[in-house]
Amino acid sequence: MSLNNTLETVSDTQLMVRLATDDQTALGTLVQRHQRRVLEVAYRMTGDHALAQDIGQEAFLRVWRSAKRYKPTAQFTTWLYRIIVNLCLDEFKRRKPITGDVPDGADACSYQAETVVEARERATAVQLAIAALPDRQRVAVVLHRFSGLTVRTTADATGWSESAVESLLVRAYAALRQSLSEQEKK
Repeated sequence: MSLNNTLETVSDTQLMVRLATDDQTALGTLVQRHQRRVLEVAYRMTGDHALAQDIGQEAFLRVWRSAKRYKPTAQFTTWLYRIIVNLCLDEFKRRKPITGDVPDGADACSYQAETVVEARERATAVQLAIAALPDRQRVAVVLHRFSGLTVRTTADATGWSESAVESLLVRAYAALRQSLSEQEKK
């Protein structure tokens, strides 16, 4: 059995223990496990692919730097989300988020051209409406709706109370409904 096969079955917490002893293969395994999700979350929050890549790299650099101090008080992924959220919030403070390319919502081969255009327009409208939300509301929506985190896990990942997350989600979803409704009327 190879080392990589062995590391694939090891928990994230055990990998952090190994990383604390300078086992760089443990970091590689963590990156392999979580990179796609990290990039998705960072992109959904920022709307910029290049910025999401930078945030992803910085997040894993912080994981590596923090390995010796890591205390598994929550799931590793919750801690990782908190790093991503903090990096994104720092970026929001530096500048307004850039709305980037919207991925195709439909495969052109399986849909008629009109359907593809309509799906893309809807996806663009949703992305722009999310980008227009206040930073904290945007973070809550991205983690809850698009990353599938529970309210409690979102609260743990952000350091906000559950009631604050619930309040942010209510306001964010109301703002999104209103924004999208106004765009449909146009």
